[in-house]
Amino acid sequence: MLKNTLSYARELDAQDPLKDFRKEFYFPQHNGEDCIYLCGNSLGLQPKGVKAALDSELAHWQEHGVEGHFRGDMPWMYYHRFFSEQAARIVGAKPGEVVIMNTLTTNLHLMMVSFYRPKGKRNKIIMEGGAFPSDQYAMETQARYHGLNPEEVVIEVEPREGEHCLRTEDILDVIRKHGDEVALVMFGGVNYYTGQYYDLETIAKTAREVGANIGYDLAHAAGNVPLKLHDWGVDFAVWCSYKYLNSGPGGPSGAFVHEKHGDNPDIPRFAGWWGHDEGERFQMKKGFIPMKGAAGWQLSNAQIFAMAPHKVSLDIFEKAGMEALREKSLKLSAYLRSLLDDLVTQGREFEIITPKEDSDRGAQLSILTGEGGKALFDFLTENGVVADWREPNVIRIAPVPLYNSFEDVYRFAGLLERYKS
Repeated sequence: MLKNTLSYARELDAQDPLKDFRKEFYFPQHNGEDCIYLCGNSLGLQPKGVKAALDSELAHWQEHGVEGHFRGDMPWMYYHRFFSEQAARIVGAKPGEVVIMNTLTTNLHLMMVSFYRPKGKRNKIIMEGGAFPSDQYAMETQARYHGLNPEEVVIEVEPREGEHCLRTEDILDVIRKHGDEVALVMFGGVNYYTGQYYDLETIAKTAREVGANIGYDLAHAAGNVPLKLHDWGVDFAVWCSYKYLNSGPGGPSGAFVHEKHGDNPDIPRFAGWWGHDEGERFQMKKGFIPMKGAAGWQLSNAQIFAMAPHKVSLDIFEKAGMEALREKSLKLSAYLRSLLDDLVTQGREFEIITPKEDSDRGAQLSILTGEGGKALFDFLTENGVVADWREPNVIRIAPVPLYNSFEDVYRFAGLLERYKS
């Protein structure tokens, strides 16, 4: 039984095998103390090793100038290679199926050039209703790019009346209903608003059964929940690195292309010289020859000063391990839910709209508030909580296993209990 006491929260922290990772991050301060930072689903905290990593790259540039592309332990020419194995482990891929490049929605558009190929009646895109706006805009404009009306070809799966989350059977029913009209099934991994973790394996399987391509936006899933993109047969996926992956504002994106596509030079794509065969890249000849794997979708050389912090974070993830992080994450979110349920029992008027089942959620819990929700959010902010408000009336709370503690969760719930509307 989970106990609503500070001593119990501290007991859980003392038993936490990951507790020392908290020391590797900087916390914003509130009245001279660490704030209660529960916003890793929006922007992760800064790892303490970032400054040294940036200083190292600045020193490398200072010492070598342009020759820095070819000298040192991490020459810039091959920078994308230094991320592949670690990033692949986070998303359940083979190293050659992953590349770090660009930013999230840029990569989404690049992937859709290759994997949204409407032809005849097979022109529809199926996505979740209430997806993050960038995904909605991407689907809309991709449809228009192909001369199609997005209101006709973009099909959004909505929750049932009176429900907040999607049922997997409803998603599958929509895919099967449209069958041979579906060109692409495109879902978020974890919904940004509700915190629902979709059954990505089953969705991918059903998409393949009807002959559609399958792609995922893993912005809220990478570094948060277990992923097996290769084994699930996903065609492509994209994600950002500044949320759970703690790589700083505007940090670089990741892209996954399944190996069944990665070695196909004939697949349509928008090309750039950094995706060209690196053995011939500096011959400056016409005729694009893609590198093998996801690296063949690169456009330009690596953004070193954005990528260096990402490498620091990936090193931390490598030490912690996704399995251990997931185990702690579920314990943290279960403890938070238990404390919130106690408050509801006491008469507090809010609702947790994130699914309760472990398999259906990540770190985030979304609290649906009443009309006074913004005032509650402002009270939390004034008392040292960094959380996230989403219109019209949801407070998103994400206790991140790398640096959040059970005491953080307890203190947050205590502030909710103190609030007087």
